[in-house]
Amino acid sequence: MAEPIQRTEHPGHGAHPGHGRHEGQHHDHGQHDHARHGGQDEHRSHDEHRGHEGHGHGEHGHHAHADHPAKTTWRMAASATLHCLTGCAIGEVLGLVIGTALGWSTAPTIATAVALAFFFGYLLTLIPLRRAGVAWGAAVKLALAADTVSIIVMEIVDNGVMLVIPGAMDAGLTSGLFWGALAFAFLVAFLVTTPVNKWIIGRGKGHAVVHAYHH
Repeated sequence: MAEPIQRTEHPGHGAHPGHGRHEGQHHDHGQHDHARHGGQDEHRSHDEHRGHEGHGHGEHGHHAHADHPAKTTWRMAASATLHCLTGCAIGEVLGLVIGTALGWSTAPTIATAVALAFFFGYLLTLIPLRRAGVAWGAAVKLALAADTVSIIVMEIVDNGVMLVIPGAMDAGLTSGLFWGALAFAFLVAFLVTTPVNKWIIGRGKGHAVVHAYHH
């Protein structure tokens, strides 16, 4: 009589003791890698966003600076006025000296002084423009735009002061009254013209049009 065959389960056909644990470890490892990569992506995205914010602020700052030029200062206005006063003073003194030396009356003396003041005032602006390579035509236009208003104001003020001071225009070249009155006239002209130039430069006109050529 044949003995009944007994089935013996091979360990390999059943549930492997470590198989479930291995799958669990693999699943945990996958979750860990995914979480780690997700964290890295999130961190990188955050860094990019932060860099973009910094870039944006820089760009906005640049545009704001370009749209809003630097404020005109009293120092800038005083420098422009002094530049103009130098040319006017040369022409003014020369004209008054010529008129006084030749014994001219007040009217032709002042006319000569004013004409020479405009000439030397424009000349001191033309010289640096020409040195910067600006053509004669463009340089003359820039000089007219830069100095005309300033010279007009300055000539009205300083000649007005000379006319107001008694005996100043009739005093000789060796008179202290003549030179004292002239120096006072230039001082008053400087004080009056400086705020005018500040207002003009603040509007982008006057010496603002030639400011870049003076550096």
